[in-house]
Amino acid sequence: NEIKKKMKKQGINFHMQHKVENIKTINSRALVSTKDKDGNKKDFDCDVVLISVGRKPNTTGLNLEKIGVALDEKKRIKTNKNFQTNLDNIYAIGDVIVGPMLAHKAEDEGIAVAENIVGQSGHVNYDTIPGVVYTTPEVASIGKTEEQLKELNTKYKIGKFSFMANSRAKAIDDAEGFVKILADETTDKVLGAHIIGPHAGELIAEIGVAMEFGASSEDIARTCHAHPTFSEAVKEAALSVDKRAIHS
Repeated sequence: NEIKKKMKKQGINFHMQHKVENIKTINSRALVSTKDKDGNKKDFDCDVVLISVGRKPNTTGLNLEKIGVALDEKKRIKTNKNFQTNLDNIYAIGDVIVGPMLAHKAEDEGIAVAENIVGQSGHVNYDTIPGVVYTTPEVASIGKTEEQLKELNTKYKIGKFSFMANSRAKAIDDAEGFVKILADETTDKVLGAHIIGPHAGELIAEIGVAMEFGASSEDIARTCHAHPTFSEAVKEAALSVDKRAIHS
């Protein structure tokens, strides 16, 4: 909802309930014919059409059935916690197994499976895998969302800080967005974070390190952050968890 509001301010229009029925190329342009939920038709004259239809595991054509590698209902390769398939000498990682289809997730799994094969203890913490959307402004998230915490009946606190109060963001005239940190109501352990704004994809790494070491929001809040930097917004959001933000 937040990124949609910001994109509307940039002049981007959203038509969320329109089914694309046809795309025609006319000279160097494209005509997109759509129909909305009420059956009304609308055409869009476009310079470029970007089609995004999601992703699926690319296991077709690998002859996995021939050698007996087990797949699940979504054609993903089944593995145990060590990334081992039902065949002892075959392992699988990345987009063909369960989990987010992200390059950095696959990279960590590749390292972990190599360690497991040579007898070490390879492990991937799926609760600390960040996701980044490279829009303007950027969007980044890690850990649990509020919706997930509610489903788990986990009581949590929220700390939020706007980039409008961050001096570095204001200095470069890029102060849209905020940092939001979710922490356990009892232990103060950081459970998740969401960032919209400048360099969000870089800032989320600090939260990832904090979560990997089981840090509390107070741990982040008491860590000195350079001034003026975007990272101060992370510190202020951590302070805000206990309503102690300085510059909000």
